[in-house]
Amino acid sequence: MIRTLTDPVNDGRGLRVSFEFFPPKTDAMAARLWETVERLEPMAPDFVSVTYGAGGTTRERTHAIVKRLAEETSLSPAGHITCVAATKDEIDQVLRDYWAAGVKRIVALRGDPPEGIGTRYAPHPGGYGYASDLIAGARKIADFDISVGCYPEVHPDAPSLKAEIDNLKRKFDAGATRAISQFFFYPDVFFKFVDAARSAGITQPIIPGIMLQSNFNGLKRMADLCGTAIPARIAEMYDGLDDDAETRDLVTAHVAADLCNRLAEQGVNHFHFYTMNRAGLSLSTCRLLGLKPQPAKAA
Repeated sequence: MIRTLTDPVNDGRGLRVSFEFFPPKTDAMAARLWETVERLEPMAPDFVSVTYGAGGTTRERTHAIVKRLAEETSLSPAGHITCVAATKDEIDQVLRDYWAAGVKRIVALRGDPPEGIGTRYAPHPGGYGYASDLIAGARKIADFDISVGCYPEVHPDAPSLKAEIDNLKRKFDAGATRAISQFFFYPDVFFKFVDAARSAGITQPIIPGIMLQSNFNGLKRMADLCGTAIPARIAEMYDGLDDDAETRDLVTAHVAADLCNRLAEQGVNHFHFYTMNRAGLSLSTCRLLGLKPQPAKAA
């Protein structure tokens, strides 16, 4: 039985994707990022986003990458904006600069405390306190397309699913366009979250975030930090592959595509891939979903 969602329903294989990149820390990583951009651009994603580092680090690199994407590619880039380590005036100036540079999309987040996930969050003096405040501020500056985050397995700072949903509703009430979820591995977890959001009156799209991290130790660290449960069957797939990167990539693409197909069967048609700046892994996953590069348009 096909599930009915408020989001646009998949009409067979009419799937859509978006990609997330992170700013490089070295010249070698920068080269890999731009190779990844070049190879994924023909997939014609709905948009691409560029993250900040923890605690707002790499902010300037993020802004530079987003502007270059807008100027030199056909992609529609979204810059991550967080509340941490910046005043309202500083954030507002970034938003004005983005709009002037043709960047019409942002991802508005509270952000992690500068000391890291698990430490107490405190609003920056003179800054935006929370994502909903940031969204309201951005709306006063320009008509941005605004994505926000959500946690199907509940944010570490949220005491309950209801609190998580209430916070998400505040973001939409402030003017958010869509939500992108933290990564997860159980489809039912995502659908339970969507059902709770719809029951709370949220009608905007909620896009599943799909993780493409092939280093299982790194994946486990991220999952532990954000409260994501990893099924035992998936952990078993990676067992013994610490020194076999090629096979880990194959497993990762299979796991991601299987999750997407199970979600698509229930009506989901848009997936946001956390690419880890890995073009081959991203393309392999897309291929397993039946998605191919779009023909280049004649000049």
